[in-house]
Amino acid sequence: MTSTARTAAPRGGPLTGVRVVELAGIGPGPFAAMLLGDLGADVVRIDRPGGPGLHIDPAYDVTNRNKRSVIVDLKTPAGPAAVLDLAERADILLEGYRPGVAERLGVGPRDCLARNSRLVYGRMTGWGQDGPLAATAGHDLGYIAVTGALALTGPADGPPCAPANLLGDYAGGALYLAVGVLAALHHVRAGGPGQVVDAAIVDGTAHLTAMLHGMLAAGGWQDRREANLLDGGAPFYGTYPTSDGGHMAVGALEPPFWAEFTRRLGIAHLAGLRADPARWAELRAAVAERFARRTRAEWTEVFADSDACVAPVLTLREAPGHPHLAARGTFVETAGITQPAPAPRFSATPAAPLRPPARPGAHSAEVARDWGVPRLDPSSAEPPKGTRT
Repeated sequence: MTSTARTAAPRGGPLTGVRVVELAGIGPGPFAAMLLGDLGADVVRIDRPGGPGLHIDPAYDVTNRNKRSVIVDLKTPAGPAAVLDLAERADILLEGYRPGVAERLGVGPRDCLARNSRLVYGRMTGWGQDGPLAATAGHDLGYIAVTGALALTGPADGPPCAPANLLGDYAGGALYLAVGVLAALHHVRAGGPGQVVDAAIVDGTAHLTAMLHGMLAAGGWQDRREANLLDGGAPFYGTYPTSDGGHMAVGALEPPFWAEFTRRLGIAHLAGLRADPARWAELRAAVAERFARRTRAEWTEVFADSDACVAPVLTLREAPGHPHLAARGTFVETAGITQPAPAPRFSATPAAPLRPPARPGAHSAEVARDWGVPRLDPSSAEPPKGTRT
């Protein structure tokens, strides 16, 4: 591996000094790279000519914040060479192609690790690098469907509900990719070799259901919707509509919290029905009838500062204004975009201020200088043969 001085100014955060190359894609890969960037890593996103195909103005693509972007055409002779130059200087590389694509482009694990034996090569796919479906197309909904996770959502008398792409792409995919590459990086820094991290959304999403599989085996979970403690089957754990069309979320699981909840709701005389599952339908109807009498704002006031474990169900636009989230700075505004702040928080290595989403190719000359890869600079007087300028 070539020794290259790391001249970029440190941004702050626990991953300051870690270099990450991201081969542009959509979905969980960019989110994982954003997370690493939020934590202070120097993330260079390699955009393709024409963009990644996500129909959003790059100025609003929050998953590209805290990154720098260069444009490389991997279908030209100079394209793979530029990526390999970056991989030689990187700690982590992330890609989200179908199995075999990176190899055909000349930037697969074998090529990259030959240039940098300490590189952590992270692969993000839905089905994984092997198995009967590995080469087929897919999306979040299908991945979470086959793992059993999608079947947990929705009412008993209706179809499962798609939870946006949070459960598969991000929870089961991006977060497992980030944990995986950081674990592998720790191994490298302890003296071990670089390696490939195969992060599959089906694997990560299945892993998320570990506790439920234990409960299922023990007879403490029924394999159907709205029949269990945490899926809306219990009247003390679910959502209820209010008079203005809003909803309140109730999570009064423990007896003391339930007692507080029923007292504030005005049904303390029915609190004992909790102990008799045969009367849960009656209890749920009573809770629903009470919530239907007032607005969401009124019930929020009733349960404010209590241990009843009740919260208003807020929309994406409403959430930043919640008093607790506002006090903690859970959401911030950067470049005119309200967005979640980096998480988690660190006492000794706090994150630096957010940088706006990287526009494709905006940092080519800067990265060429900082990483010592002149071929990336489009203003180079003598661009390498095959490089588009």
